[in-house]
Parts: sequence; structure tokens; C-alpha cells
Amino acid sequence: MAAVRVLVASRLASALLPLSGCHRVPSQRAALHSSTPRPGARVALVLSGCGVYDGTEIHEASAILVHLSRGGAEVQIFAPDVPQMHVIDHTKGEPSESESRNVLAESARIARGKITNLAQLSAANHDAAIFPGGFGAAKNLCVSKMSTFAVDGKDCKVNKEVERVLKEFHGARKPIGSKVIKGVEVTVGHEQEEGGKWPYAGTAEAIKALGAKHCVKGVTISFLAAGRRARSQAHVDQKNKVVTTPAFMCETALHHIHDGIGAMVKKVLELTGK
Repeated sequence: MAAVRVLVASRLASALLPLSGCHRVPSQRAALHSSTPRPGARVALVLSGCGVYDGTEIHEASAILVHLSRGGAEVQIFAPDVPQMHVIDHTKGEPSESESRNVLAESARIARGKITNLAQLSAANHDAAIFPGGFGAAKNLCVSKMSTFAVDGKDCKVNKEVERVLKEFHGARKPIGSKVIKGVEVTVGHEQEEGGKWPYAGTAEAIKALGAKHCVKGVTISFLAAGRRARSQAHVDQKNKVVTTPAFMCETALHHIHDGIGAMVKKVLELTGK
């Protein structure tokens, strides 16, 4: 799951609501009690296929969508219209040599058909972007010809549309949920395997090689001894407005991963100011 967990997103200002047909200016108290709903953040979700070993991690994508919905966000789903690096038989964990699939078409499965070509994504139309994990992020989004992060690590090149989107959001100071940009702070969890609990701990070194700073974080901070529940973790790079969480980089209970993703989404939405 190497570079997979490293994704990035950004924020921007909200539009003013039109005044009602009344001729007088409403008082501050009246405005606070207005029945007009506050506009939610417009978030772009960028997928990389469908299935953990050759596309987007489906549990992560679903958890992000649930938490964005709960946060009142308006979501539009995107994916690049490119061939997958390869197709993995998920029952065997091995390549299916006779198959070829398209990233946009596969991502449409998660989006329930409502998906847009990544080439049409503009930071001007969204307040934040989130990139779920899955090996597809390393194989299909970080790719140039036969080079991918999964194969060539720090020497790979990012898909040109993904690179454009990241630069647009980063340049506009809008939040990004997951992706490595030189100089940012991110987390993929711990830097040692710790008996198999962190099977992708080696990713931290690849992140450093790409020019980013890795911050060690757990999936949760336990307060059980104090009679409190565990708290999910996400790392926020306030300067660059990048938010990350370990998610499936850690072998732990699914609900902890779900809650950690919720912490990441909450921070991204907070950074949008909406």
C-alpha cells in the first residue's frame, strides 16, 4: 500500500447567499436564525480504479463518502481516463494477464455511474480534493509510460492530470486529503513493522525520498485508562493544508480505520472554512 496513503487536498472561500425579496436589510439576529441552509464545501473525490490491489481501496472510498455526506459536503467524483497498469485477480493476489481495464470505467463502479473525467476537474470549482488509498494510487495515478510509484518509487512520474490538479489546489491554498507534494508533512502511520502491525512501514522512507516529511501517527490514541474512548488520528499540515491518516497502512479493526478516515475528512472540511 506504499504511496497510496499519501494524498493531498485544499480550501477556498464561499459564495454570498442572495438576499430575499425583502427591501430592508435583515438584522444580525435574523440572519443567524435564517432558514436558508449554509452551503457545504464542494469536494472533489479522485479515484484510481476499483479494488485495493489495482485500484481504489473500496472501504476507504466508501468511508470518505459517508463522512463527507455527514459533514454536509457537495461531492463530485473524478478519475483519469487511462488504462490500468494491470488487473489483479483479488482471489489470488496475482496479475490476470489476459485482462485490461480502464481506470475511469472501473472507478464508475464505486461512483454508481456518476463520474467525471479528471481532465475536467478545476480547483476553481471546488473547495477541496481528496484521494483515497489503494494500490491504484501508486500504480495508476503515479505513472508515466511504464513507470509507476509501485515499480520505480521516488523515480516515478505523476500522471499529468493528477499533477495539474495537485498544483492547482496547492497553489490556490485549498485542502488536499492525501498525496505527496515536496515539502509537505504527511503520515502513513509508523516507520517500523512492529511484528506485522504496520506491514507497509517502508513507505515512510519513500515519502522522505520524495522530499516530504513523515510524521509518525497511530490510527487511534487510547484514553481508555482514563475512562475515555480512543480518539482517531489524522495529521494536518497547516501550512500546506494537507491532511492524511494511516487507514489500511495499519492492521487493525475496520471501525478504527473508518473513524480515522472520519478524522481526516473532518479536518479537510474545517480547512475549507465552510
